[in-house]
Order: sequence, then C-alpha cells, then structure tokens
Amino acid sequence: MENRTYGYARVSTREQNEDRQIEALTRFGVPEQNIIVDKASGKDTEREGYQYLKRQILRHGDTLVIKELDRLSRSKADVKRELESFKEMGVCVKILDLPTTLTDFPEEQLWIQEMINSILIEVLDSIAEAERLKIRTRQREGIEAAKKKNVRFGRPPAPLPENWREVMAAVKRSEMRPVDAMRELRMPKSSFYRLYNTITRPAP
Repeated sequence: MENRTYGYARVSTREQNEDRQIEALTRFGVPEQNIIVDKASGKDTEREGYQYLKRQILRHGDTLVIKELDRLSRSKADVKRELESFKEMGVCVKILDLPTTLTDFPEEQLWIQEMINSILIEVLDSIAEAERLKIRTRQREGIEAAKKKNVRFGRPPAPLPENWREVMAAVKRSEMRPVDAMRELRMPKSSFYRLYNTITRPAP
C-alpha cells in the first residue's frame, strides 16, 4: 500500500479561521483533500477529526504534517504521549515550525529521524516537568504568603446556632447532658464534640 501524507489543522473556536494553517500545509505539499480540520479546544486530544485521523486513516509508513506542535494539544504531557503513539504506529510526524523534523531520510537512515523524534519527546518531557515544578513552587509560595496574612484555607466554619452560648453554659453547669445539648442545638455528634472539646479543654 502506498504511503500517504496527511495534514492536521486546529483552531479553538468556530469563529477562528484555519486558512493560515491549511495554506502552510498545502504549500509544504499536503493535498488539501488530505487535511483534517478541527474547530475545538486543545485542552486534550478528544477531538472528533483528530481521533478519526489517528484511528481510521493513518497507517504505518504514512506522514502527518502539522503547522505547530500545540495543534496536537496545549498540554505538553499530551503532546509527548501522542508523539510516542505515532512513533509506535510507524507514522512520521513533521512540524512545519520545527525544521529539524522536516528532513526526509532514506530508509536505511530512518534511525536518524527516530533519534530526532526521541530527543523532541525528551525535551517536551523536561519542559512539562519544569512547568509542573514551577506551578507547585508558586502554589507553595502563595500559600505561605497567605498564611503570613492569616488567610485561612479550606471550608469556612459553619455559623454556631443562636442558642449556642446558653446551651453550652447549661452543659458546663451540669444542668444539661451533652446528648440533650446536641438535640437542642440540632447539631451532628461529630460537630458538637469537636466544639465541645475545644471549649472544655484545659488551658495549657
């Protein structure tokens, strides 16, 4: 079976125009009838056109051409996974904005192209890991800065019942049992005892 070349273009919304990408793909030599277009977000790879291209059209020995790497996905982790998947399928991926991926090698030198793709995957993996570390560092620094300003995290505490003080005063005077206080306050056992232990715990 003859090896074929396909193109993939993606814009995020229906209002955006894919002509720039299609022009670049056809100028490179991709037949326009072989170009699949999605108008969908790049937040993941679950797009109708892309999945059809990958699962139903591309075969071992084919070439996939895209204008930019983020046309596959905005997620570096997704891009890395997709490149690895195409490598396993035997599909050559060419990215117009990355000239090192555009060279055609004779069959006996295809290992060079595989090496280039492997390097690209490793670089993407390093970038993705660096971004994850940067996000975690910023989150940690943000939490620490907020704590210094006495910002509390988590769910805000539920307001106490209006008769809380009166009922708890009666409990402290042994005029009311805790089980009766729970019923009077209409509080669940866990919430009641968490507050009850707080106010009855001896001061350090």
